[in-house]
Amino acid sequence: MASAAAELWEPHVLAHAKARLFPEDDRPGTYAVVDTQFARDTWLDGESVDAAVREQLAPYNHVRIGGGYPDLIGVGPLDSELLGVERLGDEPPLVAVEAKGVTAHGAIDVQRGVVQAYDRLAEANVAYLAAPARGISQTDRSLAERLNVGILGVEEGGTVEPVVTPRVVGKRSTDEASAIRFQAGAQGVADQSFGLNHPKNYLGYVLAHHATGATAELLEEYSVVGATDDARRGAAFLGLVEVNPDGVALTPLGRDVVRFALARHGSVEAALGEFEQWYRTADRFYDVAPVWGELTRRVVFAYPATRLLVEELQALHGDGLTAPSLVDLVVYLHQRHPAFTVELFVRGEETIRRRVLTEDGELRESQLADGGIYHAPTVFQLKTMLFHAGLLTTRGTEPSRLEPTADVWALREPV
Repeated sequence: MASAAAELWEPHVLAHAKARLFPEDDRPGTYAVVDTQFARDTWLDGESVDAAVREQLAPYNHVRIGGGYPDLIGVGPLDSELLGVERLGDEPPLVAVEAKGVTAHGAIDVQRGVVQAYDRLAEANVAYLAAPARGISQTDRSLAERLNVGILGVEEGGTVEPVVTPRVVGKRSTDEASAIRFQAGAQGVADQSFGLNHPKNYLGYVLAHHATGATAELLEEYSVVGATDDARRGAAFLGLVEVNPDGVALTPLGRDVVRFALARHGSVEAALGEFEQWYRTADRFYDVAPVWGELTRRVVFAYPATRLLVEELQALHGDGLTAPSLVDLVVYLHQRHPAFTVELFVRGEETIRRRVLTEDGELRESQLADGGIYHAPTVFQLKTMLFHAGLLTTRGTEPSRLEPTADVWALREPV
């Protein structure tokens, strides 16, 4: 990943630590970001950082935890050997990491890193200092043990071993930390979170799953949708189903959709029969099927990102901006919820986040006019579902055709 001379610079130390803590980025319940200062392609005295290291560190965001911005913040299940106590509760811990590497003068400021990591425990469940193993003294270990900060020793070859194992502590997540938990959870915005842009497909999946027979065959039979995998994935992101190794299970919200169908139609099969008339219908679902549209509105509004968007669009309307563009919305949201805005709207690729964010986590507003930087599941599928649910005035647009300065995000019924 780097030359031997550069192996213990701070970016390399952090990349090795990230790989040790979060070895599988696509593991369920796992998500981690690195601070935007590490998106630089040079370090120390202008020495270049390998592209492979920057790829390992990506995605980037600037997330405030405690009194500052940790070098890495993530959520995920940790190996038991990395913790003094295996876990606390059912959720994976929120992990903050500070990294210290060899400086231009050959020093390694381990103690300062331990103190910085300790500050992050104001909001994180676990905090670590990652540093070259050869620079960690017994005094550093004693300080870390006293402060409940873990230490990860990084060798020149990239091996990472726990030197001090911390205990997991219970902390309430703030708005910024919640953005990372949101992305790590089942409802986070991933590249494939919403493969379909009509909410009736996700409601239909719930009914077909509950009905007697093979779900995919029922979706085809009643002309709901042919893309069963996308329907299941979107239903999970909307909180209607849980996808487990043992199979698919309805959530309380999903079971309420079934109750609604039974109350209105007597059986889920009869309800599915009504779905046939909406096959390939482009008109607003809330208007063509008002009763089901009301249910759709309730389901979509339960999605965490919807509540945030609606409240902030209402605030923009109150400030006199009644038809904000996508750029207007992102700039405004970033002032109020910076980490969440980046995770919700900006694609996670290393090149995209480097283009959009400065080293200090500020937006490069000139880049927001390029539709290619945006998450399709947000600006296309989610926005279109909000349109069908009667919340927004216009539907979404694929990033390849998106003109962000002209793409209107306005409430259909502002209060």
